Amino acid sequence: MQTTWAKSKARSGKWRTRAESVVSLTRRPLIFNCLVVFFALYYYRPEDLIRALAYIPMAKISGGLAFVALLASMLGGGKFKVPAAVKILWLLLVQMTLCIPLAMWPGGAFHTVFDKFAKGVVVAMLISMVVVSLRELRKLLWIQASAVALVTLFSIALHSYGKDGRLSGIQESILSNPNDLAINIAISFPLALAFMLHSRGFKKALWALGLAVMAVGVVLTQSRSGLLALIIIIVICVWEYGIKGKRRQVVVVTAVALVVGMCIALSSAHYRARVESIFKGDVEGISAGERGSLEARRELLKKSVMVALTHPVFGVGPGCFILVDQGWHVAHNAYTELAAESGIPALLLFLMAMGAAFKNITQLRKSNHYRDDPEFTLFTQALWAGLVGYLTGSCFASTEYNLYPYFVIGYTCAMVRIIRAPLPARVESEKGKEKVKGFAVGRLSFAGRPVSRNALTPTTKSVPWT
Repeated sequence: MQTTWAKSKARSGKWRTRAESVVSLTRRPLIFNCLVVFFALYYYRPEDLIRALAYIPMAKISGGLAFVALLASMLGGGKFKVPAAVKILWLLLVQMTLCIPLAMWPGGAFHTVFDKFAKGVVVAMLISMVVVSLRELRKLLWIQASAVALVTLFSIALHSYGKDGRLSGIQESILSNPNDLAINIAISFPLALAFMLHSRGFKKALWALGLAVMAVGVVLTQSRSGLLALIIIIVICVWEYGIKGKRRQVVVVTAVALVVGMCIALSSAHYRARVESIFKGDVEGISAGERGSLEARRELLKKSVMVALTHPVFGVGPGCFILVDQGWHVAHNAYTELAAESGIPALLLFLMAMGAAFKNITQLRKSNHYRDDPEFTLFTQALWAGLVGYLTGSCFASTEYNLYPYFVIGYTCAMVRIIRAPLPARVESEKGKEKVKGFAVGRLSFAGRPVSRNALTPTTKSVPWT
């Protein structure tokens, strides 16, 4: 009787494993498609053109569906290894949540944590655990780079300038502010360059045009943080793509573009004065208002440091630094503002997450994919340049609650997952291919190992599809 019971239990476990295999294989494409929809809605924002769509939170719905589906798959079985960088981001979210009850404005702190920062953590987790191939990653990167380039192009064409003469994005969200537009351009610039270098013919020309528009856009925003980030990124790209990659045309074109661009930009006394003020502070050629702004930024930086030192554990509350001096101004420094609002532990966790992303880049550089796949190499170098540029620009802008830096962290985690454990995928065989919705029957590879022709019976015991 015991033998019969044991056989029945083994048979039950076998069928449960098969069922979990099907759930994992069929559910992951759904999650990824929801993620793609979220990216498209987040960056392209169709509701800005069709006002009726603004009443439907489509981006939140698609992102929420993807996250719920991911949680359902995690609870349904299979092995799931959350990347270290994402774990740190969750700890940062916990730290910010603990700061809410003690915040100067609990309602504002709650809104900042759960309506802004939490989205970045969720999306970073989705990217890191759902993207399983370079083709899928390329799709997300393409949406980001193309959207930023197009928004910049139309912003210039439609003369979207503010009262101060600075270029603003035509959108009403992440790219509307000149500083946010500039730093988004800087982060996306190496991605667009990678697409250009990997393209041919007409596509290469389009990406080249996009790169030129993006560079002009940073200048027209007159954003000092964006300019510094772009300069750092261009230097890295010239070194990685031009010198190390032995692409002489990149070095030559960049040198010519920089000379022409600097001549045009510095021909404006006002813009030249703004650039000089980065290093010299109060200089001639800037208005009294800007002069006061520079002095105010110094005072805000000092005040954010003092607030962080006097409130070292929980800060004054996420998003509440604007209430410290009742001036409704941010600190214009992501690091000191994060420490002032959520405590020094939050700053340390933020730096640890960024450090984990750089560690991911180091692992990618040592992989066979980096050595053998030119496209993989280009995107690895682009993400490294984007990370360095972001960390530089964040010294002069409050960007800690925006989503795009956490997207980059998710990208690096996804690439590490790709080189470590390839997952079951739709196999494109030339002849005799049999398809099943969600996966292919035939030549399947399962975590680097063969899978039997019956997709319901994998040769491995678990389903580590993330």
